[in-house]
Amino acid sequence: MIIVIGAGPAGLAAAEAAARNGSEVALIDSASRLGGQYWRHRSTVTGYRSNRADLLFAKVKSAESITYISEATVWSIERDGDLIRVNYLQGGSESSLTAEKLILATGAYDRSLPFPGWDQPGSMTPGAAQALLKGHGVLAGQSIVVAGTGPFLLPVATGLAQAGAKVVGLYEAHSPMRWLLSPQALLLNVSKFAELIYYAGLIRKYRIAPRFGRVVSRFDKGQVTITSVNSSFVLKRNRAQTFEVDVVAVGWGFLPDLTLGGIVGCKERVDVDGTTIFEVDADQLSSQKNVWIAGEATGIGGADLSLLEGEIAGLSASSQKISSHLRFARFRKQVFADALKRSYPVKDGWRSWAEKSTTICRCEEVSLSEIEESVAELGAEDSRTAKLFTRAGMGLCQGRICSRNVSEIVAGLTKCSVTDEERIASSNRPIAAPIALGLLGDGKK
Repeated sequence: MIIVIGAGPAGLAAAEAAARNGSEVALIDSASRLGGQYWRHRSTVTGYRSNRADLLFAKVKSAESITYISEATVWSIERDGDLIRVNYLQGGSESSLTAEKLILATGAYDRSLPFPGWDQPGSMTPGAAQALLKGHGVLAGQSIVVAGTGPFLLPVATGLAQAGAKVVGLYEAHSPMRWLLSPQALLLNVSKFAELIYYAGLIRKYRIAPRFGRVVSRFDKGQVTITSVNSSFVLKRNRAQTFEVDVVAVGWGFLPDLTLGGIVGCKERVDVDGTTIFEVDADQLSSQKNVWIAGEATGIGGADLSLLEGEIAGLSASSQKISSHLRFARFRKQVFADALKRSYPVKDGWRSWAEKSTTICRCEEVSLSEIEESVAELGAEDSRTAKLFTRAGMGLCQGRICSRNVSEIVAGLTKCSVTDEERIASSNRPIAAPIALGLLGDGKK
């Protein structure tokens, strides 16, 4: 048996590919419907090239050798000799499944940067605004600002506008001219121009005005402040405007979900943009025997790359041939993913946005001043020590949101760089999801 964890683009492609030769596949996902975060929906998937989702859903559902386990949260994985046991929670009960091979397709989540008011009602990530709309048909607000960096802002802004929201502004921190740094990526992925034209048409239709070199620098009781930034993300204080909105949806790209791969012991490395990812070979095989990883956990690259990586992982895990055409297609998308990193980097100047009272760790309500005190008065020389002094990163999310921010803030205060070892360590957690002590202690496997 092959267990696939995650039913987004990478996981679906992996399960479908592995089942082509009749291999038995168990597809486990925490959501109630196929699609993951990218293809989240209530009844049908909408948006650019949404037909891909329908075709893949149909193939997975019709494959007799695929067992789909929904609303199941994996909390741990362990080795049992040559077998791999996946422990998960479903309907308030603990269950487990054992297989010879495992494919991890755990996806990613929005990256947030702290600014005054980012923890206030009405402030959320673009992914959260889109999840409310796609998953529940709920508009986060009637007047919305979408801001941050990266191409994900386009489908969020246009999707909200299509649903009836007034998108007051679309603010990208970078200049689109940065794409001139990556001519090869554009030449190898000419289909991306069609996608750009698609969203440009929607932006024009709904009269959304994109603005570049600007960020949300403050949000307080419905008042949003938009400020220009230089190429290092340092605010130009004399170039700011304030107006009223219901919601600000601000995101800075994505962070891969590495928890399960870390529990298994898969080798990690730090990407060129400082993001921790898993190291895999040409067949998406990790450093651990019979564990493949596909999608955003091997490097943020979008749905197109995730689909290709998932297919390769599924074919490899089921001992099927992988064509040179498929490998070249993945190469082209990897070149584009590298271009995304060059075009939308998160610069260190963001650390100057926060005020002393700004909350950095929302779970434990740790402010910037407390982190500064841990360095200046208590002698913290790295983020781990600062976290011990302040409890930053020790709340319910276990540092998924704030760990990287804390590390980079401390690095700025100590005039030191964040080491690769520190970045990798802050990405790992011994337990993937909360579990009740009663369930943990009942002896079930």
